[in-house]
Amino acid sequence: MKITRKDFLRLSGLGLLAVAGRKAVRAVAERSSVRSSGRTSAPPAKPVRWGMAIDLEKCRHKDGCDRCIKACHSTHNVPQFADRAHEIKWIWKEPFQNVFPSARTGYTREFFGTLPVLLLCNHCDDPPCQDVCPVDATWKREDGVVTIDFHRCIGCRYCMAACPYGARSFNWQDPRPAIATVNPDFPTRTKGVVEKCNFCEERLAKGQRPACAESCEEKAVVFGDLERPDSDLRQLLRSRFAVQRKPELGTGPAVYYIV
Repeated sequence: MKITRKDFLRLSGLGLLAVAGRKAVRAVAERSSVRSSGRTSAPPAKPVRWGMAIDLEKCRHKDGCDRCIKACHSTHNVPQFADRAHEIKWIWKEPFQNVFPSARTGYTREFFGTLPVLLLCNHCDDPPCQDVCPVDATWKREDGVVTIDFHRCIGCRYCMAACPYGARSFNWQDPRPAIATVNPDFPTRTKGVVEKCNFCEERLAKGQRPACAESCEEKAVVFGDLERPDSDLRQLLRSRFAVQRKPELGTGPAVYYIV
């Protein structure tokens, strides 16, 4: 079949129109999909910086209370070893004089004495644990939460040496037999893995508060967004004097203690 120059140009034009039509249809479909998902219609999300404040006065009202510790450890399948040398702790207590040795005077000692202070990972602005991890198993998220990938951790313990707050624990043996009741909603760990508080990132994803804050009847644990001036946390920090652990190190702890 012989094709004239006129026929060739006509067929070529139709082919170009078809290609252009497909691109136009695809572009419209993509814009429609984006609109339906709300990704362009919604304004860009404001930055979030999660933080916590622990009111020492309220916490001392319930001497011996460990409800927050139990809530955290049961939620995250933290093993309870009989041997203290193998202890795993996400949240724990130590005497005030050990936590703030340079903040003591004869008068603070009289008031606080050996008051146990609640401790956990400080989720630092500049976490040294992140800098030393050779496999990027630990990192700081955009919302400030310092997290760990248990599957990527090789157990080198560099992060433990770098953390100035003693907030990380190492599984010297299989932790699973030491868990009384396993929570199926959170993964268990294995021997040779480091772990610590994760600010309940799995609960934050559901719009819930951390288990320690949720379980505290005295409301001594206040959690919120440090970037929001109207958050309960920011209001508390504006109205009361607060200290951080070892602020001179420049790590920028996101955990405050109301004194």
